[in-house]
Amino acid sequence: MLTKILSSYGISPAAIIQPHGSGLINNTWKVMDLSGNYIFQKINNDVFKEPWNIADNIETISCHLNKEQPGYFFVTPIKTIEGKTIVYKENEGYFRLFPFVKNSHTVNVAETPQQAYEAARQFGLFTKMLKSLPVETLKITLPDFHNLSMRYSQFLRACAEGNPSRIKEAQSEIQFLQTHRHIVSTFNEIKNSPDFKLRVTHHDTKISNVLFDEKNKGICVIDLDTVMPGYFISDVGDMLRTYLSPASEEEKDFTKIIIRDEYFEAILQGYLYEMADELTAKETRYFVYSGMFMIYMQALRFLADYLNDDIYYGAAYNGQNYVRAQNQLSLLRRLMDKENFLYEMVIAAAKKAIL
Repeated sequence: MLTKILSSYGISPAAIIQPHGSGLINNTWKVMDLSGNYIFQKINNDVFKEPWNIADNIETISCHLNKEQPGYFFVTPIKTIEGKTIVYKENEGYFRLFPFVKNSHTVNVAETPQQAYEAARQFGLFTKMLKSLPVETLKITLPDFHNLSMRYSQFLRACAEGNPSRIKEAQSEIQFLQTHRHIVSTFNEIKNSPDFKLRVTHHDTKISNVLFDEKNKGICVIDLDTVMPGYFISDVGDMLRTYLSPASEEEKDFTKIIIRDEYFEAILQGYLYEMADELTAKETRYFVYSGMFMIYMQALRFLADYLNDDIYYGAAYNGQNYVRAQNQLSLLRRLMDKENFLYEMVIAAAKKAIL
């Protein structure tokens, strides 16, 4: 089946096809052919209901960059023989092909502050390069993806209508989330504040969505399915959530969850290197909040799913989403403990960037 779809791009049936990467949403393969090497993907249209919106956004961004920022390296999909960027096969789904960037690699976990710096700089550069693109020209590929108000409402509904025994078990976590609903109130203030700008935002800034060269320097960002209008807190927040602690969201030993100051500084310096002149003064003051925003939202989602009997994320073992929620709440507490210290770091870095 794959070779038949690849033939739409002129790829030989003799091409070597191997699974590639660690993404959880789309299926990805590396294709090796006499004509070159490629990345081949099947888009998960259970998650992305309108795959053509993704294709339209990438085309819009590509055209804008070619005109306004021709020196910026941007990986665009390869067109089929018929000139299409997506192949749709009934009962099979939606597929696309990208060139494989020579001498590039990805990493699944931020292993050094330098890697965190390079990733943050690349995500900041991506947004900066698109600052003149009217955000309203982009289509929404995941409605309400980072809408914290909606996620909180879903959580409250799960607390009222979910599994009674699980609700009872999770009373401590439920109370903590409700006690800190000021994080939701702050998000609502951000949405209504002229000091916070809607920008072209990646929305999925895990480090595996950055290509690195042989010297571990950032090349570009990839996986643009979630690129939509958004606030900087989404991109910075996801980096803080996924880079700061050496323990992943699957870790059951919560004592391993810590905030590594040097990684925070790396994200801060890398992002501000590109975005210091783009962020408003008020946005900069919410740099630490962005981490609380994203961690709190992920805790809400994990716990709501647990209360609803794991209907969204599923569970590899009984209680997995409860563990994930507790994990994220531990991370949130660690970040809150260091909030003032990290805030001072942000102010100092912002002043230095201005000077």
